[in-house]
This record gives sequence, structure tokens and C-alpha cells, in this order.
Amino acid sequence: MNKKLIALVVLAGACLLVSPRAHAQAAASSAPAASGSQKASDQDIQLLRQDIRSKKKQLIAANLTLTADQATKFWPVYDQYTADLVKINDQKYTLIKEYADNWGNMTDAQALDYSQRWLAVDQQVAQLRIKYVPIFNKVVPGKTVASFFQLDRRVQMIIDVQIASQIPLVQAQD
Repeated sequence: MNKKLIALVVLAGACLLVSPRAHAQAAASSAPAASGSQKASDQDIQLLRQDIRSKKKQLIAANLTLTADQATKFWPVYDQYTADLVKINDQKYTLIKEYADNWGNMTDAQALDYSQRWLAVDQQVAQLRIKYVPIFNKVVPGKTVASFFQLDRRVQMIIDVQIASQIPLVQAQD
């Protein structure tokens, strides 16, 4: 699993090529150029996110022991879980973009709003996992469910650490 996790970390790191700081610098340039480069960046990010989802699925498949019957039942539930998670992660990506757009000119009220919205996204992810525990448990045993969520959380924590390391602190704008 170590080599696979390292590959995933590298891929997640590639996702950070368009950091909020770089995005903020691009936004400071002329409006037409920033607009065109933003569209390309959004497309690049979407492709990277799809690739990360694919690598995550491969990682889970390689590390989760499933019988053929369990796999037949597990993967459709996993795909629905992932689709629901993508919707939440879309909000996270929007928050990061907004943060980058406002960084350098952020007010106390904006900073507080940003923090509250970020925590709400985290809460949505936790609620989604809670919702899916019994759904997964209908198709695979409890130890398999627990192992899946361990893998899911590990991968997400790696990605979150990579992203967080690229986002400058609010106070750094002063």
C-alpha cells in the first residue's frame, strides 16, 4: 500500500499546481487574461479531480478484500457514495476559489464566513459517511465497512493536508 499511497500523494500534489496564491496572482492580472486562464484552470482541476477519484478507487480495490459477490454489490454503492461526495467536494473547491479571489482584501466578516462554511462542508462529509455506514453494511460485513472508511479517510486526509499546505493563512494577507 505504501507505493500506492505515495503515488496518490504525488497526484494530489499535482492538483495543487493552481494554488490560491497563484490564483490570486492571476486574478490580479488583466481581467480578460485572468478570465481565460481561469477557465483553463477549472478544466485542469476537474481533470485532476477525476484522476484522483480513479486512483482512489484503484487504491481501495487493491486494499479491500471482497469476494466476487461482495464486489458486485459493493462497487455500485461506492459509486453512489463517490457521486454524493463529489457534490460536497464541489463546495470545497468553490470555497478555495473564493478564498483565493478574496485573499489579500479579506475582511474579518469574510474570514469568519469562510471558516463557518468550511466547517459546514466538513460536517457534510462526516454526515455522508454516517449515512453510508449502514448502506455499505447491507452489502459487506462490518470489518469490510470499517476498512473501507479507514481507507477513504486516509486518502482524504492526505489530499486535505496537501491542499491546506498550499493555502496561505488569513493573517498572512495583512
